[in-house]
Amino acid sequence: MSLFDRIVVASIPMIPKFVVGKVAAPYVAGESLEDGLRTARALNSKGIMATMDVLGEFVHEKDKAEASVKQYLDLIAGIARDKLDANISVKLTAMGLDIDPQYVRQNVRKIMSAASGHGMFVRIDMEDSPRTDETIRIYREMRQESRCGLVVQAYLKRTSDDVRKLCEEGPSNFRLCKGIYVEPEAIAYKGKQEIRDNFMLLLDQMFTAGAYVGIATHDEYLTKAAEELIKKHKLTRDKYEFQMLLGVKPDLRDALVSRGHRLRVYVPFGESWYGYCTRRLKENPAIAGYVAKAMIGLN
Repeated sequence: MSLFDRIVVASIPMIPKFVVGKVAAPYVAGESLEDGLRTARALNSKGIMATMDVLGEFVHEKDKAEASVKQYLDLIAGIARDKLDANISVKLTAMGLDIDPQYVRQNVRKIMSAASGHGMFVRIDMEDSPRTDETIRIYREMRQESRCGLVVQAYLKRTSDDVRKLCEEGPSNFRLCKGIYVEPEAIAYKGKQEIRDNFMLLLDQMFTAGAYVGIATHDEYLTKAAEELIKKHKLTRDKYEFQMLLGVKPDLRDALVSRGHRLRVYVPFGESWYGYCTRRLKENPAIAGYVAKAMIGLN
């Protein structure tokens, strides 16, 4: 991390909220459910699918977890009402993972049941490494009952073993991403190219095992390599999809769609947008530095 990036990260709490809001505007759909649905509707009009996430994570109070569940139930109803080509992504810490393991299961089942009632798919997000084992356990349980998938992270050294075991147990559905949380070198790859290399090894492993994969990346090196791998495995377009974040590299997004690939955009929304944005800047100091430079005209 450069000295400039360190200074920016240390200064994030002092940045006025309205400034963070302006920077975040392209990447967060807004605060309300209608903001999220409107954004998904606009993406659908361009032939792009959505996965929708009510912002909020790491809650330690049951009332906050229950409020999150209620928001998801409203979201599911809204997607169904508007007949959107969209599914949902959930973070288990927003549902009470850090409160009680049985309590979070009750909450997740409520969401899964509501989604299943509309034939809707649910993606379980992966969070930081202390929560990986329990997240995988919950996915194992839930996929026996509902249509759901799991996020896995290419920078974790354990991921290949996790993927192998899950695929051996039955049909699997993954979102493969590089990973965003700051993890120790003992358990995570750190080099840019070694993470890329592991990403592609994992993608090949998943395709070989017959898993459905959401290829989540904005790295053109990886999108090109993934396209070659798709050709190698002779996959039809219903066996995979590309996934990208809202507002990030729209030109690459549109190029992938123009080449005939299915693409899904992650659409976050909710009143917790500020915490989401500041956490992401802290977790990605290089991005924080880049944003700061852009704001003062140095890029």
